[in-house]
Amino acid sequence: MFFHCQPSRFTTARWVFARALGAIFFFAFASLGVQIRGLAGEHGIVPAQRFLDLIAKKYGSEAALQVPTLCWIDASDTTLVSLCVIGVMLSIVLISGFFPGPCTLLLWALYLSLCWIATPFTNFQWDALLLETSLAAVFLLPWQWRPKWDRWRPAHQAGLWMLWWLLFRLMVESGAVKISSGDSTWLSCTALEYHFETQPLPLWTAWFANQVPDVILSLATIIMFLIELLAPLLILAPRRWRHAGAWALIALQIGILTTGNYAFFNLLTIVLCLPLFDNEAWPARLTAWTRLPEATAAPWTPFAIGWLGAVLSLVFIVTVQPLISSVGLGRQWPEPFATVDGLVQPFMSLNGYGLFRVMTTTRHEISVEGSEDGEHWHEYEFRWKPGDLNARPRLVAPHQPRLDWQMWFAALSDVQYNPWFVNFLVRLLEGSPDVLDLLRNNPFPGHPPRYIRAAAYDYHFTRHGDGHSGWWKREPLGLYCPPLTLKDGQPTVVEFRTK
Repeated sequence: MFFHCQPSRFTTARWVFARALGAIFFFAFASLGVQIRGLAGEHGIVPAQRFLDLIAKKYGSEAALQVPTLCWIDASDTTLVSLCVIGVMLSIVLISGFFPGPCTLLLWALYLSLCWIATPFTNFQWDALLLETSLAAVFLLPWQWRPKWDRWRPAHQAGLWMLWWLLFRLMVESGAVKISSGDSTWLSCTALEYHFETQPLPLWTAWFANQVPDVILSLATIIMFLIELLAPLLILAPRRWRHAGAWALIALQIGILTTGNYAFFNLLTIVLCLPLFDNEAWPARLTAWTRLPEATAAPWTPFAIGWLGAVLSLVFIVTVQPLISSVGLGRQWPEPFATVDGLVQPFMSLNGYGLFRVMTTTRHEISVEGSEDGEHWHEYEFRWKPGDLNARPRLVAPHQPRLDWQMWFAALSDVQYNPWFVNFLVRLLEGSPDVLDLLRNNPFPGHPPRYIRAAAYDYHFTRHGDGHSGWWKREPLGLYCPPLTLKDGQPTVVEFRTK
C-alpha cells in the first residue's frame, strides 16, 4: 500500500542548516589541525600510534570494531594533519552546497577517526554532539552533486525527526541531570554564584557577571531550568509555539557564550535549532533567493517505511536510556538491547548528554615549572587558561585549546588519575617542539630544563572593593606533581634537600 506525506515546509531550514553545519565542521577541523601534532603526533602528549598499539594488543582482531578510525591505515603526523586538512576542505564544499549528503558522511568518518586517536583531548560532549548531529544530517540532506532542495524524500523526514529528538534529549538531559544529581548548588539555585569564575575558560565578561547580586543569579538559574526543561516540549507544538521554544533555546545559548569559551558547542546547539523553523519563518528574500518552492514529497513505500522504521527504532532504543537515567529513574534495558548499545557506542553517534551535572565550587589551577638547579623555578605560560593574575580573560571560541581545557579537568583530581599529564611533563623535559607550540612561552629556549614540577593554586576573581588589582587572585595549595627528571628516558621523582 502506498501513501503520501504532506509536502515538507522545512526546505529553507535544511538549506541554511547544511551550510551552518559545514561552518561548524570548519571550526572543528581547523582548530584541531593546528594542535594535532602536539596532542597525538609522534612526539605529542598521547602519540596516536602508541595508543593504537595498546588497543591492538588488548582487543586483537576486534580492535578496529572497538576503535573505528582511519588511522589504523597510518597514524603518522602527516596522516593526522592530512585528515584535518581534508576535513577543512570538505567543510568548504559543504558550505558551498555541493554533495551535502556525501560530504557530511565523510566529515563524520574523518572526525570520528580523529576523536578516537586524540583521546582524552577529544572526549568533550560537543565532539560527540557534532558526530551525532552529522550522522542524523546524512538522512536530512540531499545526495546530489547540485542538490534540488525542494525535493523531499522519506529519508529527509526521518533525518528531521532525528535532529528534533537529538535537540530534545540534549536540552532535557542537561536540565534533568542537574536535579537528579542532588547537587546542592543547583537545587538551591546558587550555582551561578560559582559558575562564572570556576568555568574552564571564562571570558572577561564573566568577571562582571561574577559581581552581579546573588538574587539576580538565582533568578537566572530558574530561567535556565525553565528553558532547558520546558522549551524542548514545544518541539512538537503548533508552529508559533515551536518557534517560541526555539528562540528560547537560542537565547540561552547566546547567554552562555557571552561569558564563556565553549568551543563550538553553543553555535552547534543554535544550528540544531534551525530545523525547527518552517519556510514561513524565514525572511522572504532568503526563501526567494534560494529558489525553494513548496516542496514535492515522494511516496512512503512499504520499503521506505520498513528501513526508516528500523533506523528510527535503533536510534530510540539506544538513546532513550540516557534520557530515562537523567531524570533519576536509572532503569537498564534488557540484555538484547544492552548488546545493541554496546555495538553502536564505539561510533560515538548515539549519546547521552548532561553538561554541568555537578557545579564546581572551587577553581584550582596547575602551574608547570622547570628548573636547571632545583632551586630557581621558571613557569611555563599557557595560551588561554588563567595564569598571570593581571591577564584579562580572552575570547578564543569557536577555537578550542584542548590542552588548556584538559588542564582544568586535571586540576579536579590528583595526578595519578591523569597519566597524560605525566606524558606532558616528559615532553617538556625532552623539549618537544610540537608540544611547546601548544604553550604561550618557553622559559628554556636554548635547551630543555633538567627538572620539572607542577604546583597547584586556588584561583578567584577579584571583586570590587577587595583591595586586589588585576582580574585574579590566588593562594598556593602545594605541589600537584613532585619534581621529575629523565633517567634513562624515564620520568623519575627527585627529592631536593631543604636548607
